[in-house]
Parts: sequence; structure tokens; C-alpha cells
Amino acid sequence: MVVCDRGDLAVGADGGDGLSAVPVSAAGYWRERQVTVWYPGSDSGTMVAMSDTEVSSDTETALVDAAVDALLADTDPSTMSAQEFRGHQFDHGLGWVHFDQGHGGLGVRPQLQRRVEERLRAAGAPGADPASFFLNLAGPTIHTHADEEQKQRFLRPMFTGEHRWCQLFSEPGAGSDFAGLATKAVLDGDEWIVNGQKVWNTIAHLADWGMLVTRSNPDLPKHKGMTYFALDMHSPGVEVRPLRQITGEAEFNEVYLTDTRVPDANRIGATGEGWRVSLTTLMNERTAIGTGGAPKRGSGAIASLVGVWNELPEDERTAVRRDQLMSLWIEAEALRLTNLRAGANRRMGNPGPEGSVAKLAYSNLNKAILEAAVDFQGPAGQVGFNYEYRRPEELSPTGAESGVGHAFLRVRANSIEGGTSEIMRNILGEQVLGLPGEPRIDKDGPWIDVPRS
Repeated sequence: MVVCDRGDLAVGADGGDGLSAVPVSAAGYWRERQVTVWYPGSDSGTMVAMSDTEVSSDTETALVDAAVDALLADTDPSTMSAQEFRGHQFDHGLGWVHFDQGHGGLGVRPQLQRRVEERLRAAGAPGADPASFFLNLAGPTIHTHADEEQKQRFLRPMFTGEHRWCQLFSEPGAGSDFAGLATKAVLDGDEWIVNGQKVWNTIAHLADWGMLVTRSNPDLPKHKGMTYFALDMHSPGVEVRPLRQITGEAEFNEVYLTDTRVPDANRIGATGEGWRVSLTTLMNERTAIGTGGAPKRGSGAIASLVGVWNELPEDERTAVRRDQLMSLWIEAEALRLTNLRAGANRRMGNPGPEGSVAKLAYSNLNKAILEAAVDFQGPAGQVGFNYEYRRPEELSPTGAESGVGHAFLRVRANSIEGGTSEIMRNILGEQVLGLPGEPRIDKDGPWIDVPRS
């Protein structure tokens, strides 16, 4: 085995970052040190590179590799629909590898999911439908808190994309103060009658199921009188109305619940334990938004800025702009590597409050990158955008696929969705840094007695 240390590789020299048009001085704006492990190939005299995820040879890795080998031996992703293939992936324990066996997992450490995705993508297997983003939230919540029957009923169709999910948390009077929600659930036999309004519900118009949190006991303190349900979005009494955004789209919605009956069999967790169940959803949401899985270097919002730079006339590629571009690129790469390290350090279970770090940094960075992209374009960045009303069929956190103008407007939402930046700072201060919490006078008394606007 040979270890090769490449210490003088300039950014973009390998063609992988789209930055080849960025001048690099002799001193170097950016230098990368990359350790590559090489091993003898099957042909005599050849050497084959291994990625860092391929070097490990522990028991869990061997178990995952065997499951992937079996999946690809049994199925050909090129001959079936994405939904059908993902069903086989789930059945082989490769949906969420850290879940229990029989529920789409193998009971191994979660960072091995990246290894699975790398191998399956290399074999031509499809990824998840972008509109199925909420499986990253609902899946861990169901696995952690649901009973056996619910896991069997919900997890597989959620993973395959047969059932899409949405999140029904925020209300007009309970956004940042999520525990102050007022949507009422009253038990009536083996059903609950739900009345209330939810707001800012992404892709609710496409959803089959919703993660619904209600107020089931107004006489208890606000964190203790909440109950969590899986809501059939096609139930009588569920009305989804669009909320038009600054982009012209309406990917957000408001959902009205009028005497909607929810079977008690769809209650996730114990009655009154909705806050505890919700924390699993929220922590996974912040991690999903902040980390975005394992993106390739130079991808995401920064790719839009690099694209704008490469289209600029030579006389507009000033030293100041070049410095701004490289500063943002380095910041994006540092965040990507930080997220990869956090994922590698995570063992089993659900993510903790540290997910708020990535979410906050991601929100601020995306806005800075797209602001720079519009600034680089000058007056041309102010025209050519379509503000017509439309209902999206897919979900994109940055909107970069629709152009710089669209992305610049869409990322305004990054600092709100998944928890506002202000709330993220509170979580970081109190739960990560251990700073004293803000004074709160509404935590211990009955929710019904708390003044509300």
C-alpha cells in the first residue's frame, strides 16, 4: 500500500470544482493537501485509488457491503422504477442503515449510509425524490417513537416515495414559540377530533401524510399537553391553501383542520408526549437542512457564484471580486467538511442540538453567496426573472436550479424554515455553550392561563 501526499494542487486543477478560471497566484489563494491511499489493482502493474469510506474493514462495514452486493445482484436499477428499486433497497436494510433490522436498517452506525449511497449511485441507482425531503424527519421520528404496527405501516412507503410527508408544526400564533401551539385535539372514543390552523407547511399540497402536533390538554404546562399524530392529508376536514412567496411560487401552504377525525392508531408516542416526539423531528430537520447529506466539493449555492464568475468579462474579474469569491468558496468548503466530520463523529440515535450550528451557518452563508452572485452581475442581475404564480412539484432549499435570480430570493427563507436564526442562536447558547437561559414565565403554569395575542 502506498500513501501519496499531493501538497501543491491548486483549486480547480482537477476540474472538479469549476474554479479553473480563477487566477491562482504563486503564493496561492488556496492550497489543498489530499492524502490518497493506493492499492494494487487486479491487473499487474496497476494502482487503484480508494476513497476514505472504502479503507475501513470493520464488521459493520462488511455487513453493509454484503447487503449492497446482495441488492445489486438481485436487482438491476436500470430496469425498474425508482420507487420499485428503493423498495428493494429498504428490504435489504439499506434505507436507513442505523435503523433496526426489519425496518429498513441493519443496526449499524449511521455514517455508513454515505457508503451505501456512493455505491448505489455508482451503479446507476436513483436517489430520493426531492419532494420526499421530509422522510429525513418523519423516518427517524417514526422509528424512535412509533409502535411496531406503525413502523410496518409507515416506513417502507415513506422511503420508496409512495407516500410523501409534510410537517404541520407552526401556527399563526406559535412559530418560534412552537410549544405555545393551539390546534386542539379532543379524544372521542378511538378517534381524536382536531381543529386548528397550521402555517408555512412546505409541499403540503403534494403530501399524503403530515406530522401533526396538537394541544391535547390545555390545563397542563405548554410542553406537557401536546400530542403527536400522523395525519392522513386526504382526510375530510383537511384544507390546504397556497401561500405565495416572493419568488412567485407557492411551495409553502397553510393547512386548516376542521373537525378532522384522526384515529388513535395514528398517534405517535404517548398522549401528552408530543413535545418529546417533536424534538426528534426538529433535530433531524435542522441537521437535514444544515448538512444536506454529503454534497460534492464546490456544489450547492457556491456553484452558482462560480458560474457567474466564469461568465464575467475579463475586465470585470477584479481582484476584489476574486478575493470575495475565494473567501466564500473557502467558507462553503469549511462548512461542508465540518458537516462531514460531524456526521462521521455521530454514532447511533438522533442528532443533538449541535445540528443548529450547521443550520445557522448554512442559512447565513447561502444568503451571502447569492447576494454576491447578484452583485457580480450588476444591472443584469435585476432583470430576466419570472414572478408568475406557480405550484412547484419539487423541493429545493436554495432554488439554484432555477437560476441566480430565483435562488437569491428563495434563500431568504433559509433563515426562517427549520427554526429561525434567532432561535438557533438561543439553542447554541443554552444547550451547546451552556449559557444561562432567557427568563421564561410561561413554562410551569397551565397553557390555558398563558396570555396570547
